[in-house]
Amino acid sequence: MRRVLISGASIAGPALAYWLDRYGFDVTVVERSAGVRQGGYPIDVRGSAIEVCARMGILPALREAAVNTRRLTALHPDGRVAGRVEVERLLGTGQTQRDVELPRGELSDLLYALTKDRVEYVFGDSIRTITQHGDTVGVTFEQGAPRTVDVVVGCDGLHSRTRSLAFGPEPDYHRYLGFCFAGFSVPNTAGLYREAVLQNGPGLGATMYAIRDQPRLFTLMVFTGPQPPRGWTADDVRRRVRERFAGFGGEVPRLLDAMDAADDLYFDTVSQIRMPSWSAGRVVLAGDAGYAPSFLSGQGTSLALTGAYVLAGELHRAPEHAFSRYEAAMREYVRRNQDMAVGASFLFPRTRPGLWLRNQGLRAAPLLSRLSSRIDRNATALTVEDYQAPTAA
Repeated sequence: MRRVLISGASIAGPALAYWLDRYGFDVTVVERSAGVRQGGYPIDVRGSAIEVCARMGILPALREAAVNTRRLTALHPDGRVAGRVEVERLLGTGQTQRDVELPRGELSDLLYALTKDRVEYVFGDSIRTITQHGDTVGVTFEQGAPRTVDVVVGCDGLHSRTRSLAFGPEPDYHRYLGFCFAGFSVPNTAGLYREAVLQNGPGLGATMYAIRDQPRLFTLMVFTGPQPPRGWTADDVRRRVRERFAGFGGEVPRLLDAMDAADDLYFDTVSQIRMPSWSAGRVVLAGDAGYAPSFLSGQGTSLALTGAYVLAGELHRAPEHAFSRYEAAMREYVRRNQDMAVGASFLFPRTRPGLWLRNQGLRAAPLLSRLSSRIDRNATALTVEDYQAPTAA
């Protein structure tokens, strides 16, 4: 069981490729995009995932790329300040010194650079069919020649093609959490520096992230509503966002105008993937493909990194029992972090009373301390095991 095909080259895929290569596996990563995807909103590496990154030797580079957001400012719909809190006060000094927030694309770049000379990457292609033959898996592609491998790993995200082929249609596992979001970048005309600004109405949130001293802000427009149909066009998204944020003042009108011109507009639902099993025969899932927690948890990246580490370690240690041991190690950790997202209301309260309580909470040290403690407990719930020494340098 040495030939492994990984679908997806964002976070879980390259991280898994790194560890499998270290353990002597023959690894290929196929990615439908033409290259490593750039940009994206800031993501967090926390708790147990910090230890995984340290063992990969990339923790110093992660800290160098860190956003180091220092302050969260909440605004009323008309743009008036509702509250401010220093991030150290929100998360605790220990967490801000230990955990890392950085742009998603920069983490993807780091992982790709770490593995590109060691494993085969095939960009601009994707899996078309998967056929299992006992001890091997036959795979055909949209572009390339068919291959036979020992294991296929789906690391291809929330809308995983691998999952659909091997486990069945996405609606069987997709759990919509009641929010949608549109993300895009805008010029930093507000002059923000290492700050996140969140302008809320009930069930609505316009968030601006200032990434270090970069000239552009990353923006997320988040709103509640029925689950939208698949296949919305960019114009559909722009129209819906404008409808939901009509009447907002402050920075929102400028953001809406910038959205119309944005060439990096991205839209999706805030959703989770919940599955009774992450493996079927010799096909297995890791990261968002198997257990997306949604960005409300702040733990999607950490689950991807730790899941990749555990899966590779178990494949190396005992291939025939790897998938069951992988699930046994990860299942409770995943459950805790997914459950945290379901109850998340701090950033995007759905009601006026909830919004008022959130804004009051920005001034309440005990509430912030409890929130910080809960995040830390869930982020560190996985013990990072030491697997057998690698067989390849």
